[in-house]
Amino acid sequence: MESKRFLHSVCLAFATSLAAGILATSAWASSAPQVIYSFAGENDGEYADTDLVIDSAGNLYGSSVQGGAFGGGTVFRVSPSGHGWKHTVLYSFTGGADGGEPYKGVTLDSEGNLYGTAVTGGGGSCEGGCGVAYKLTHVGGTWTQSVIHTFTGGNDGSGPGAGLTLDKHGNVYGMTPTGGANGLGVIFRLQPQASGEWKIKVLHTFSGDDGATGSAGRLVLRSGTLYGAATVGGANGLGTIFSLKHIPGQWQFKNLYSFKGQPDAGFPYGGLTFDAAGNLYGTTYYDGANDFGSVYQLSPQPDGSWTERVLYSFKGGRDGMGSISNLVFSKKGALYGTTSEGGSGCSCGTIFKFKADALGNWTEKVVYRFTGVPDAGFAYNGMVGDAAGNLYGATVHGGTNDDGAIYKFTP
Repeated sequence: MESKRFLHSVCLAFATSLAAGILATSAWASSAPQVIYSFAGENDGEYADTDLVIDSAGNLYGSSVQGGAFGGGTVFRVSPSGHGWKHTVLYSFTGGADGGEPYKGVTLDSEGNLYGTAVTGGGGSCEGGCGVAYKLTHVGGTWTQSVIHTFTGGNDGSGPGAGLTLDKHGNVYGMTPTGGANGLGVIFRLQPQASGEWKIKVLHTFSGDDGATGSAGRLVLRSGTLYGAATVGGANGLGTIFSLKHIPGQWQFKNLYSFKGQPDAGFPYGGLTFDAAGNLYGTTYYDGANDFGSVYQLSPQPDGSWTERVLYSFKGGRDGMGSISNLVFSKKGALYGTTSEGGSGCSCGTIFKFKADALGNWTEKVVYRFTGVPDAGFAYNGMVGDAAGNLYGATVHGGTNDDGAIYKFTP
């Protein structure tokens, strides 16, 4: 199952010290997440490598990489009801012109429409297709999929495997891990036209020195500037954090930080999270002091530069390792995330918590270790919160049938 094009393309790209005052502990907590849906495979969908989004009614939306009516993956909704949670397949990909293998979920607009990407299908010069960006619109309970861009594998990129970002004008932003003029991926914008068509503009083409392959995390839009991570490339080849700002007549790309590798962080797969003070937080799959990944913070400085520090280095084993997660703030101000591996028994991953004290010292705690079937297992994504403070996430395996699960966790 791991031989999907998006993961393969990122893997092909793989060719100081911890900040003082960081505290680290690891402990078992009594609270446990509840599996609210287990994928059944085949038409139902399987391998839920997806971020989740939530609407005002508490419905969760995401995608499965495999399964569906044609085996090309699905977009689904999981809705609360009086009898638990109801799973509905909103769309099944054929793997043809409409796309196939939709990674990392969908993005919800203010009208309830969904946007996402599929790694394969479409057309272009790539074997199996170069992927698509799509929109799902619902009218009267019926969902209709439309392709808003078919990637060619040329200057517009190929194999989009990350979520999309919307602005207030209805423009859609994303990244590809491959393609572009240098073969290292691009950052693009899709702009709706009066005719109903969508126009693509490549905003930045990665060169390697400035990063490469994008990441699995979607871009973050803040005050008109896009922020994101590149999994590899940069000054040390270990990934970068960047910004992309629109100024009159052009888009200005800025490398905010190039990771240095062990004991610094390295290889950021996941997305970014801002706090109220403008600091950025994220995770890396490798490096840190123990080469099992890390949690890092980037802080803006008055001169326009950014300062990075590693808040925590995963230890492997029961502590967890290999985080691909974005981080999410709870209502009480703690940061929560997941690791894709480690924990207990099956090494099915963990949920962890970070909390800062008044002096800026951070404490880490493992609050849950996934156990696999029938529990959830292998969290390749972070979590999303609801209005009541509950957190929800997806795993690629586990659940009753080992085809993936959706879980609810109450901090």
